[in-house]
Amino acid sequence: MNKVWVFLLFLLAPVIVLIVVSKSYADNSQLGMYEHYDEVITYETIDPIDTEIDEVSADLRALSIRMTDIETVVDHFESVFAEFTSKINQTIQSSKDQKYLSDDIYEQRITKALGEPIDFYLSDTSEIKIFELAELGYRGYIAKIKLFDSDVFKLSLAQGENGKLETTSDAGQRTGAILAINGGGFGAGKVNGQIVSTMIGGAVVDGKVIQEFVPKSNEDLFFVGINRQGDLVGGVPKSHEEVLAMKPYQGVSFIPILIQKGEKIELPSTWANTKHPRTIIGQYANDDLIVIVVDGRQGDYSAGITLERLQDKLLELGVKDAYNLDGGGSTAMYFKGQILNKPSDGHERPVANNFIVLP
Repeated sequence: MNKVWVFLLFLLAPVIVLIVVSKSYADNSQLGMYEHYDEVITYETIDPIDTEIDEVSADLRALSIRMTDIETVVDHFESVFAEFTSKINQTIQSSKDQKYLSDDIYEQRITKALGEPIDFYLSDTSEIKIFELAELGYRGYIAKIKLFDSDVFKLSLAQGENGKLETTSDAGQRTGAILAINGGGFGAGKVNGQIVSTMIGGAVVDGKVIQEFVPKSNEDLFFVGINRQGDLVGGVPKSHEEVLAMKPYQGVSFIPILIQKGEKIELPSTWANTKHPRTIIGQYANDDLIVIVVDGRQGDYSAGITLERLQDKLLELGVKDAYNLDGGGSTAMYFKGQILNKPSDGHERPVANNFIVLP
């Protein structure tokens, strides 16, 4: 209320000053009349200034009543707004509680499908659970990754440079990574006596385009990675502009997509019904990432897996989206300083890039 009166006085100050000055002038004028005339028998008049003051006073009283009414309305709206805000906050908190409960239930379902973890890592930036994959005819490992900070999940170029090669364990040790898997497809050859690599498709590191995506004659070439929020992004772009539209923070290319929105994607005929070592990256509906390596070409230990069987397995695990990364002799998973799987060459193959998770 005090603020209202201050504002009102501020508006009326010029009027009040005018009235006071006018009144003073009128008084002085009358005084002058008595000074200049020796005899004044009667002086009787109705001063218009007094009338104006009465009118202003009446207006002020009316305005005061109006301001009191306004203050009452304002107080009412403040009360209503406070109640509304309280209900909104309660709704938000309730929504958060429901989300946590939903996430917990979903986490239990995922864990039930994966089994008991054989190893575990937890920090302020990520949670990683490692599971062993042992099915009829093949063996491998699964890492479920919950990112609390997307900055720790990166695409690491071999030796930190495009065109180089290094093993997944070397990349893990060089960067100090907790987890590393081999990444996108590449070719390798000699230039001036030195072995150099050429990545297939596009590559993005820390939001910077390392290599533009150029569609090839093969229409199944995809781009996959994460955005700044740590969510998996990917698809089969028709141009580099379509890759940029995904707003990737890290990403590479290979062939083919396996699962999108919980549905199988038709596989290229050249990739059908063949068993090989595999490396997979995917995402659950709760945005947890999943990476899988499957060993192969090793007789009774692990013959490998077809992409068709892998699609079925991914759906069994509840995976929403999944992409087939470079496999074969490149397949490798590094965790806490060691390679978990058994690469098909009997040793690690140097590769052009790796997905890593930093501490």
